[in-house]
Amino acid sequence: MTVLLTSDTSAGVRTLTLNRPDRRNAIDGELWEALATALREAGGDRSVRALVLTGAGGAFCSGADISRPVTDRHPLHRMRTLTEVTLLLHELPFPTLAKVTGVAVGAGWNLALGCDLVVATPQARFAQIFARRGLSLDCGGSWLLPKLVGLQQAKRLALLAETIDAEQARALNLVTWVVAADKVDAFVDDLTARLASGAPVALAQTKALLDEGADRTLRDALANEARAQAVNFATADVWEAYTAFADGREPRFTGRWAVPRRTENDT
Repeated sequence: MTVLLTSDTSAGVRTLTLNRPDRRNAIDGELWEALATALREAGGDRSVRALVLTGAGGAFCSGADISRPVTDRHPLHRMRTLTEVTLLLHELPFPTLAKVTGVAVGAGWNLALGCDLVVATPQARFAQIFARRGLSLDCGGSWLLPKLVGLQQAKRLALLAETIDAEQARALNLVTWVVAADKVDAFVDDLTARLASGAPVALAQTKALLDEGADRTLRDALANEARAQAVNFATADVWEAYTAFADGREPRFTGRWAVPRRTENDT
């Protein structure tokens, strides 16, 4: 039996690989459920410090699988799993990275955009293909695209369902880096190693602050930043950073809670 989603963890980096290369990793109901389970498990695993989402066989994801007959299950129920996957991915408490080495279209592209960073090879191709399927955006595309490219360009991509290449996507701020195919694995390994070595509590809060900041007033953002810093100063990582700087070495972050316990002598 083919494993539709593979999961591998090394040095705090979990890699989830969509594994339906014969369908260019199109996601059917079973794979949606597997992805939801894998993201839920990753989010609850304190040993995971970064996550890579990618696809097998030279493709990232060609979207939802439309090759199979539609079941009698109501579309609203089917969409609940897509919604769950999208929220789980966006709310992971550590940095996420999409490695795109081929097509990323429809829901597949929006899953990539749901990651914090996107690395693509020159062979990558992207499309908000929904309009060609008689559908509207899903997997967070209606929320993501205007934030990333502005309303007019978002409408262009969604209404025309154009296919763009990696360099065009980078010019629109939809890809973070374009890296040659023979160098992309090493690039991603180096990048995720750097992310995984960061202070986990601080990175989680920075990610949340940035994600929420665009929808907040400056006053709200400043209040959230102050609360986040109070949490950071309650970890051992801040003091580890100070000590490492003084010692001339790289810090070793753990995210450990470091608030001293009260003693009988405390007043």
